[in-house]
Amino acid sequence: MSKEKKQSFLGGTVILAVAVAVVKVIGALYKIPLGNILGTEGMTHFNTAYNIYSVLLAISTAGLPLAVSKLVSEARALGKYNQSRRVLSVAMWLFVILGAAGTALMFFWAGPLSAAMNNTLAYWPIRALSVSVVCVCVMSAFRGYTQGQGNMLPSAISQIIEASFKLIVGLLLAWYFISAGMGVNIGAAGAILGVTTGSVVAMVYMLVHQLRSRRDDPAGADTPSGRRVILKRLLAIGVPITIGASGQSIISTLDQSIAMGRLQDVLGITEKAAASLYGEYSFGMTLFNFPSSFIPPITMSLIPAVAAAVARRDHRTVNRVVSASFRLIALLALPAGVGLAVMAGPILQMLYPAQPEAAAAATYHLQILGIASIFVCLTLLTNGILQANDRAKIPIVTIIIGGCTKVALNYVLIGIPSINIKGAPIGTLACYMLISAINLTIVYRIVEEKPRYLRLFGKPLAASVLMGLSAHYAYAFFAGHFGNTLSTVGAIGVAVVVYLALVLVLRVITREDLEMVPKGDKIAKLLHIR
Repeated sequence: MSKEKKQSFLGGTVILAVAVAVVKVIGALYKIPLGNILGTEGMTHFNTAYNIYSVLLAISTAGLPLAVSKLVSEARALGKYNQSRRVLSVAMWLFVILGAAGTALMFFWAGPLSAAMNNTLAYWPIRALSVSVVCVCVMSAFRGYTQGQGNMLPSAISQIIEASFKLIVGLLLAWYFISAGMGVNIGAAGAILGVTTGSVVAMVYMLVHQLRSRRDDPAGADTPSGRRVILKRLLAIGVPITIGASGQSIISTLDQSIAMGRLQDVLGITEKAAASLYGEYSFGMTLFNFPSSFIPPITMSLIPAVAAAVARRDHRTVNRVVSASFRLIALLALPAGVGLAVMAGPILQMLYPAQPEAAAAATYHLQILGIASIFVCLTLLTNGILQANDRAKIPIVTIIIGGCTKVALNYVLIGIPSINIKGAPIGTLACYMLISAINLTIVYRIVEEKPRYLRLFGKPLAASVLMGLSAHYAYAFFAGHFGNTLSTVGAIGVAVVVYLALVLVLRVITREDLEMVPKGDKIAKLLHIR
C-alpha cells in the first residue's frame, strides 16, 4: 500500500474519530445534565423512544450508506464518475422512501410502539423523535456519497452540528418542561425535540454542501448502469450489512422490552417503578456505549478503502488496512473498557451528583458493561472486516446467535427476584463475548494474512491492566485528601499518563503505524519511536 493510500485510510479515520470525540464531549454535556434533570424514570422514557428510533434508523441507514460509499469508491477508482452520481440519485430516492415510512410509523403508531415496550408513558417522546428518521436518512445518503469520494470532513462537520443543536435545544426544553411541572415524560419529549432539531439542521448543511460541491465533481465519459441495476446492487450490499449493523440496536430494544416486562410480571411492581429500576441500568448504558462510538469511523473508512483496493486487485492493501484496524481497536477499546470497569463508581458519582442513589446502584452495571464494551468494539470491527471481504451474511448469523443468548439470559436472570435488573448486564456481556469470539475465528480463516491476535492484543491488554491498577490505587490515595470529583479526575489523569508511558515502553506503536496517520513521521521523531 502506497503512503498516499495509507494516509487516505487512516487520515479519514482520524477526521471521523476527532468528530466522534467532539460529539461525545457534546453528548456528555447533554446526557449527564439530562440524567440529573429527568432522573431514572425520565431517562427510561427517553431511552424507550431512542431505542425505537435507533432500530428504525439502523434498518434505514446502517448498511445503505456504506453500500453507497462502497459503490461510489469502486466507480471512482475506475474513473466512472457518471456512475457514482447515478448511485447517489438512486440512493436518495430509496432513502427518502425508507425515512418517510419510519417517520410515519413513529408518529402515527406511537401508542402501539410504547405499549410494545411496556412503557406507555413514552408516547410523546416517541412522537417528538419521529421527524428525525427521514432527516437522518436523507443526510446519510449524502454522507455515503462524500465518504465514497474519500472526503470524511462533511460527515464529521454534520455530526458536530447535529450534536450541538441537540445539546442546546434539548436541555433547554427538558429543563423548561420539568420546571413548569409537566411531568418527566413531557420533559423527556422536550429533550428528544433537541435531537430532532439537530437532525434537521445537519441535513440542511449536507444538502447545501452537496449543491456547492457539484461543480467541482469531475465530468465523466462513462455510461452509467440502469437505475434498477444500481438499486439491486445497493440492496444486495446494504441489506446484509444493515441486518448485521442493526443488531446492537435491536438487541438494546429487546433488552428494554423484556426487562420492563419481567420486572412488572415477576416483581409485581408498577410501570413507573419498573421504569425507575431500569433507569439504573440505563445510567450505566450511557457510558457503556462510549468506547464503541469510535468504531464506526474505522469501518466507514475501512469499507470504501478495501472496496477500492479489491477493484484494483490490490490484495496487499486489503491486508494492511485490516491489520491497521485491529491495532487501532487494541489501543482504544482495551484501556477504555478496563477504565470504565475499574472507575465505575467514582465516575458515576461525579457525573450524577443530583442522583446519588441511582449512581450508586448503576455502579454494578457499569463494572460489567465496561468489560462488555471491549467485546462490542471487537464485534463492530470484525463485522466491518467481514462485510468488506464480501462476507456480509456472516454477521447476520452471529448477531442472531448472540441476540438469542442475551434474550434467554435476560428472561431467566431478571425473572429471579434476588437478581432482577442485575441480570441485564450479564446477558449483555455474554452476548458480545460470544459474537466476537465467532467473528474473530472466521476472520482468521478468511483473510490471506492471518492476524496474530496474541501479538495484536497482548501488549495493549497488559498496558490496560496496569493502567487500571494505577487508577484504582491513585483514586484510593487521592480520596484520602480530596473529594470524589478531584480524586476521580486525578486518578484518570494518572491512568492516562501510565498508559501512554507503557505504550511507549512496550513499543505497542511502531513507526510504521504512525506513518499511516497525518504528520505521523514528525510524531515518531518526537517520541523517538523506531
